[in-house]
Amino acid sequence: MRRLAGLLVVPLLLLSAACGSDDKGSDSASASASAPSKSGFPAITAGAKFGEKPTLAKGSGTPPKELKTNVVSEGDGAKLKNGDAIQVNYLGQAWDSTKPFDNSFDRKQAFDLTLGAGMVIQGWDKGLVGQKVGSRVELVIPPDLGYGANGQGDIKPNATLVFVVDILKAKQIPASAKGSEVAQDNVDLPKVGTKTDGKAPSVKIPSKSTPPKKLVSNYVLESKGEVVKGTDSVVVNYVGLLWKDGKTFDSTYATGKTQTFPLAQVTLKGLKNGLIGKKIGSRVLLVVPPDQAFGSKAQQSIPANSTLVFAVDILGKM
Repeated sequence: MRRLAGLLVVPLLLLSAACGSDDKGSDSASASASAPSKSGFPAITAGAKFGEKPTLAKGSGTPPKELKTNVVSEGDGAKLKNGDAIQVNYLGQAWDSTKPFDNSFDRKQAFDLTLGAGMVIQGWDKGLVGQKVGSRVELVIPPDLGYGANGQGDIKPNATLVFVVDILKAKQIPASAKGSEVAQDNVDLPKVGTKTDGKAPSVKIPSKSTPPKKLVSNYVLESKGEVVKGTDSVVVNYVGLLWKDGKTFDSTYATGKTQTFPLAQVTLKGLKNGLIGKKIGSRVLLVVPPDQAFGSKAQQSIPANSTLVFAVDILGKM
């Protein structure tokens, strides 16, 4: 199945497509104390404290062939586990360079992801597991756990990467939505199952009905949680189907890992609008007409002019 993460949101460096670097050089880096070089790790020459934009020295000698993790400063929060929704700041640089290719510090916007969900390169998923919230971690990532022989944007093929990552937040995410069942009386709309066992809910699309021309966003299970705002990053489980034939084109349940969507960056208009105003902890049926989906542009297994159906569990927000 086609993973939608790269289609639903503006591609970030760590996702499926590269973007231009927002780095402005070392001018904005703090001039605070440096962190001494540790064997196999480039030194942090300025901005060494948690929360400060770091400046990294060039790597020395032959880069390591295996993933290396250095805890620059350890926090006192919970240890990260696969499946956690986390928020981080980061700076990334090639081993043989002194110029970062990307960083979130200059954007003043932290990066949200679900650890272990394949939203980022493998070196991140492997290197951050077990680290504590509040920690600053330096990762040295070999090509096979980075972008490999293809490279990515400004990242050359077979590049060894160095990241400094500040772990800001982490949340344990429930397996399923909860809440009161809401009647699904409209026979012309899909019916979504209400089981809360952590498995994909059933979705039955009416075979003889014409798909609606306007966005549908209905509760299936309504919780008493906080209302979703357009500036939130929401953690979701979802299954997506084509109205035309009921075929599943994407499902987080297939991987057993949630996804985190910063709604301000979601480009699929119907998905974004359908979740705003709904309550955290709820299950929602979305029917997205073509003009709020991908329109006349086919997307691999999604034909042009497709009406999309989603059953979304809004599990939390960052």
